Amino acid sequence: MELKENERIDDLELNGLKIIQNKDGFCFGMDSVLLSDFAKEIKRSSTILDMGTGTGILDILLSAKTQETKIVGVEIQPEVAEMAQRSVILNQLQNRIEIICEDIKKLKGIYEVGSFNAIVTNPPYKKKGTGGVNENEMKLISRHEITADLEDFISIASYLLKDQGSIYMVHRPERLADIMVNLRKYKLEPKNIKFVYPNQKKESNLILIKATKNARPFLKIEKPIYIYDLQCNYTKDVLEIYNK
Repeated sequence: MELKENERIDDLELNGLKIIQNKDGFCFGMDSVLLSDFAKEIKRSSTILDMGTGTGILDILLSAKTQETKIVGVEIQPEVAEMAQRSVILNQLQNRIEIICEDIKKLKGIYEVGSFNAIVTNPPYKKKGTGGVNENEMKLISRHEITADLEDFISIASYLLKDQGSIYMVHRPERLADIMVNLRKYKLEPKNIKFVYPNQKKESNLILIKATKNARPFLKIEKPIYIYDLQCNYTKDVLEIYNK
């Protein structure tokens, strides 16, 4: 496959899957890998929506971790959506994954209420106007709530999920209060939370959350994940996620 300027193909080391990335754009990180593993419980033959798909990494990983699912990835940036579509073609996953270039805030006009069994999302972590903003537009939109904020992602997820369907999200611990308030506001009951730590001596820097539409209250705090041991090697849990 012909690549554009500054693009490369990375091997995902899973079922021979690969992904196209632009070194000047927002390349996927550990958060997407962890979220795909967290959401691998999604039932066979489910229809899955990925809000803010970026390079398409979640969709491609989930195609290997779930069975007979249909995945729709939504990305607002045309050049990023086009790159994700080429990754789908590269992996011959056109029968499993559909990439659409659209603003998530317009999805209610495209899909009927309750159209999806599950939703996954790795939304922008930073509020608009906070943190470093000396980034190119591609990175800025990926990291900051420029085109849609946390409440937008959660409210739209609630509308598009089937009753008892679940959303799986990765975010930052400092936004946990905002996340919980908005989930309950839109009748998405938090069911599982997993904290992620760089190692045993550092504070958590990621959280994984599952919430279910119209479910009864019962929250489980799962066993945490430590990415590295104190010798800076991947832990057993992370190696298992990478199938090593």
